[in-house]
Amino acid sequence: MSTDSAETFDIGETTVNRLGFGAMRLCGEEIIGPPDDEETAREVVRRAVDRGVDFIDTADSYGPGVSERLIGQAIGDPDDVVVATKAGLLRNSDEEWLARGDPDYVRNQVLASRDRLRTETIDLYQFHRPDPDTPFEDSVGAFAQLKDEGLVRQVGLSNVTVDELETAREHVDVATVQNRYNVSDRSSRDVLEVCADNDIGFVPWCPIDADDLAAHGDLLDEIATAHDATRRQVALAWLLERSDVILPIPGTSNPAHLESNLEARAVSLSDEEVGRLTEAGV
Repeated sequence: MSTDSAETFDIGETTVNRLGFGAMRLCGEEIIGPPDDEETAREVVRRAVDRGVDFIDTADSYGPGVSERLIGQAIGDPDDVVVATKAGLLRNSDEEWLARGDPDYVRNQVLASRDRLRTETIDLYQFHRPDPDTPFEDSVGAFAQLKDEGLVRQVGLSNVTVDELETAREHVDVATVQNRYNVSDRSSRDVLEVCADNDIGFVPWCPIDADDLAAHGDLLDEIATAHDATRRQVALAWLLERSDVILPIPGTSNPAHLESNLEARAVSLSDEEVGRLTEAGV
């Protein structure tokens, strides 16, 4: 359990608020194509920033290209917001996610992402998933070179093991790791521990998945009732208390859901409540 619920975290030289926004849901159904109402999607991004969110996470595969485009249209390239994106995963019309991590592909994708995000330098560029057909070191080396060339400021990883994280750190400073982690799914606990020991940001994707929340629904409901909160808000509050390096990025395309997620910042869990939630997933 965290002994210091710091509200901010430094990604490189930039300080961000620890509750960010995940932009995958800005796309159409099954994360393919544009949403039915693009203006509402852009408004969600703008409202998140207006409410103090300064860390936004997306990927070139969301849409594909749709989420990045909408973010670029909504806010451009503000100096006070870190926009992170990812490369290394394809999304096709058959609803498949296909790993693609060869260096030439990564270099091509960074150019497309810069254009859609309307920026010269991507704040945080993350390798979306190791590609079994490309040596991991080759993929990471491509990201390191992009940083050396000034096309990206910081490099992150996603969906990696401890061994892969340590291998990557031999080639480049790793600013963040994005793995699945929430109240129910603790499969990346070992990766979180390494991140905490080395002051690497840990970005839990799927932080409030409905099925995972249901696994501990009674406990979440009990704590939520005590705080006049929702299950989702308690789950997010627990992540913020779990470790000072955790940067939750709850995502939505609904303005009301955005506001509800952000209210998790006001939920102050007791040490006993944090401990019960932590033990529930062990």
